[in-house]
Amino acid sequence: MNVVMWIIISVGLPLTLVAIYALYSMVRGNHVAPIYVINLLISDLIQFCSMIVEMAVPEDRRTIGHIFYLLSLFASIGFMVCIALERYLGIACPLWYRFRRTIKITVVVSVAVWVLSLAFILPLFLGRSYMLEKIIFGVFLLLPLPLLIFFLGGTIRALSASRVPSDEKRRIVGILVLVLLIYTLLFLPTIILVVAKEDTLDTWSLSNLSVMFVRLSPLADLLLYVFMKKGIIDKLLASVCCCRMDSNDSSRTNRNDI
Repeated sequence: MNVVMWIIISVGLPLTLVAIYALYSMVRGNHVAPIYVINLLISDLIQFCSMIVEMAVPEDRRTIGHIFYLLSLFASIGFMVCIALERYLGIACPLWYRFRRTIKITVVVSVAVWVLSLAFILPLFLGRSYMLEKIIFGVFLLLPLPLLIFFLGGTIRALSASRVPSDEKRRIVGILVLVLLIYTLLFLPTIILVVAKEDTLDTWSLSNLSVMFVRLSPLADLLLYVFMKKGIIDKLLASVCCCRMDSNDSSRTNRNDI
């Protein structure tokens, strides 16, 4: 686990710094889409720094680093929901959202996510109650799952009737699918394990595996930066869509021949 942690830190930390700088240069006027991604990457940066503290400091002196780690972890999930919500409103309610997507509102929402994350993690350290931990993880960390599914389904349904260019449609759907996959594959196992954990059950190996999945989430978040950039990802998504269309056409042809 220590070797994997150092690999994650050494690879993810410099790449996150580069991605934050590149996304910051994209903010022009009312182009507020990268702001949530920037905050997400900042939360990942805090996670990397907290991992370094965890690796370098004795266990009895890790409380502050653990607080910052949980704060950034909760905030990263919140900003994933904000990214999905922003994409959904931009497609499902374009006129309403066009007049309300200002940098001021986006900054206020970002501050609110950080404040709410802090409000949720402080009871974990002040109360030290396992039941309180289960309630907080169950309410705050399980709530994004139905929201992300709803935003993805609503966006796909709205895109079918919109005049958005096809490459932009693929990018929007790709971002939403990526956010849902990151949450489902990397966060959800740990959340379920914490909520459903029984003291009599030996889950040491499963706990370590789920923790390692969460540690990998900052690296997975870097893929959102790739989806924000035009170029290579458009060609990749277009090739995937073309392969699906070709397979559908060939299957129809085979059925017609039969």
